[in-house]
Amino acid sequence: MRTATYFFIFLNLSLAVFEEPAVYPLPLLATAVVEVLCLLVFLGRLAHFATVTLHNVFWKDTKNICIIVAILLSLIDLAIYGILRVYGVSSIRWSRIVRPIFLINFAESRQIRRAFRSIRNTLPEITYVFLLFMFSLLMFSLMALKLFGERNLQTAEGLPYFRNYLEIVFDLYVLVTTANSPDVMMPAFDFSSWYALFFIAFVIVNTYIFMSLFLAVVYNNYKKHLKVMPGAGNY
Repeated sequence: MRTATYFFIFLNLSLAVFEEPAVYPLPLLATAVVEVLCLLVFLGRLAHFATVTLHNVFWKDTKNICIIVAILLSLIDLAIYGILRVYGVSSIRWSRIVRPIFLINFAESRQIRRAFRSIRNTLPEITYVFLLFMFSLLMFSLMALKLFGERNLQTAEGLPYFRNYLEIVFDLYVLVTTANSPDVMMPAFDFSSWYALFFIAFVIVNTYIFMSLFLAVVYNNYKKHLKVMPGAGNY
């Protein structure tokens, strides 16, 4: 039963590859039949739980309620999407975001649920580091706006360079990953090589210091919550 449950969960999650917009699009009827089959299997598995569990215990279990709600939402969304497609109205399958609920809430996914709970408990404790990182990013963006915004610089494509604050925040956020380095600093570097010091300081502070600190806080807090959870010794 565990293998069958995992198989249909995997099949249900894999539908995103074949539903529009998809990598390998299939007709709506084909994906709808597979999804309904998966939902029926989930419903049957839930019914099996209900037969071997006390009535009041079954309905007090939040996991079972989440699965029932996810099944109902998926069926309603599928019906609405199919009707709109018949009338030629474009829409999206918003219920796809609830599919991971099946992976987390079935009894067979106990270890996944423990890991998810550890992540959830870790999030509040890394908020302060994240806010500090965002403050640094916003301050560097403000400095970039003051340094480059009034110099009428242009990118290689002829677009305005660092004149919009929100665009600066996004560009510097990408620079934290070094994905746009050194392209993002070339217009300023061509104007004056001294401006490279600004980007070097930004990378040192945000990429090498804050990202390392963020990773350390996430790792230590996740490990701490994983150790104190019941049954963690099974890992």
